[in-house]
Amino acid sequence: MSDLINASLSELSAALAAKQVSSVELSTLFLDRIEKLNPIVNAYVTVDRARTLAQAAEMDARRAKGETGPLLGIPFGHKDIFCTEGWLTTCGSKMLSNFVSPYDATVVSKLKQAGVVTLGKLNMDEFAMGSSNETSYFGPVKNPWDTKRVPGGSSGGSAAAIAARLAPAVTGTDTGGSIRQPAALCGLTGLKPTYGVCSRYGMIAFASSLDQAGPMAKSAEDCALMLNAMAGFDERDSTSLQRETEDYTRDLNKPLNGLRIGLPREFFGEGMSADVRAKVEEALDQYRKLGATTIEVSLPNSGLSVPAYYVIAPAEASSNLSRFDGVRYGYRAPEYGNLDDMYAKTRAQGFGPEVKRRILIGTYVLSHGYYDAYYLQAQKIRRLIAADFVEAFKSCDVIMGPASPDTAFAFGEKSGDPVKMYLSDIYTISTNLAGLPGMSVPCGFGDHHLPVGLQIIGNYFEEAKMLNVAHQYQQVTNWHREMPAGI
Repeated sequence: MSDLINASLSELSAALAAKQVSSVELSTLFLDRIEKLNPIVNAYVTVDRARTLAQAAEMDARRAKGETGPLLGIPFGHKDIFCTEGWLTTCGSKMLSNFVSPYDATVVSKLKQAGVVTLGKLNMDEFAMGSSNETSYFGPVKNPWDTKRVPGGSSGGSAAAIAARLAPAVTGTDTGGSIRQPAALCGLTGLKPTYGVCSRYGMIAFASSLDQAGPMAKSAEDCALMLNAMAGFDERDSTSLQRETEDYTRDLNKPLNGLRIGLPREFFGEGMSADVRAKVEEALDQYRKLGATTIEVSLPNSGLSVPAYYVIAPAEASSNLSRFDGVRYGYRAPEYGNLDDMYAKTRAQGFGPEVKRRILIGTYVLSHGYYDAYYLQAQKIRRLIAADFVEAFKSCDVIMGPASPDTAFAFGEKSGDPVKMYLSDIYTISTNLAGLPGMSVPCGFGDHHLPVGLQIIGNYFEEAKMLNVAHQYQQVTNWHREMPAGI
């Protein structure tokens, strides 16, 4: 049974179909690992063994009646941003620490229909505002590759759970890199779909025009199977796109001969650490051996993505969070005369310092006299960034570069410097601003044997192509199969 912790979703599905293992047994295997290792890693906020095993028994019963499916009976963890019926849904915040959701988010519901069993809810930066998982009310998540280092964020609990083999697959969300950056830092595969491909209904909002749910797993093939279940139109989400159903596994085995890979000159300048650069270059060499060609492209406005994002995202966050309890929580602009007054009114309301910081920024840029100067200008830059990608994709099929400028950093190393922390997402934010799909795949290890992630960016709705590109690389490399020592 112990070898199942490293198995792919296809392998687990085959074992379940062949009655080599039951869903109850498989879920128990992971629950036992969670009990043993979660006190070290802190990936899970909530676990309910009885509820999980009851779900697993239900899936075994469905299979016994003749039902089949690639995910039927496989246990997953859910980022604690997704409302999950009967489970605590905290969003990593003191404010929601006792909130039990009365319904399922659409992504959770779709996976449940596919037969997925819920292992528990996964730790995250408070309200998804962070790049290190140090802002959670429930304490920081530890990177299983080095527990003195961060796992990335905001989906840090999701990433750590897979790296520590506390789940075979998990859900995550990505607003500015929150799937891809922790996937890179923890040595896994994570995909942010095109904006609107996965429903946001029941996903507690950070920045509504940027948030997108996505799969996180060990491999591209696993992510494709997950996306098949997660994607689809939802009339309850006004941003959900009505499109024909896709099979995201359909192109996995296509050869890469003739693939044109665009390398943005802006991604390969200063700011990337030497060990990350070396591993990304090695991955590109491997792609050339697989038949791809590389060409230089330009994303001239990508350097403006971080300042534009940190105007737009806090503005949307301040608006979204105000729905919890209006003016009482202290972030509606008409009530305040200055930032000091705003901070005083938010200080005792249960938000952590990073959430407070972003609320204040958001309120400020939306206030009278600053809206035109900041928010509207940021939206104009956003359009320029999207136009840069449109131009780049005229000469290439996918874009590649680093997912993160460096490997996992130590706790406290960046938390005292917000700008330094925000730059952790410098390579990922532009895809959210443009609404494009992006993913990170493991491409080796840097200094101190810490994982490095290669980012693959696709054109709109070309997730299947990206997954093919990632899968072919993973057929000739073993980085996605590596496991932290001692785990």
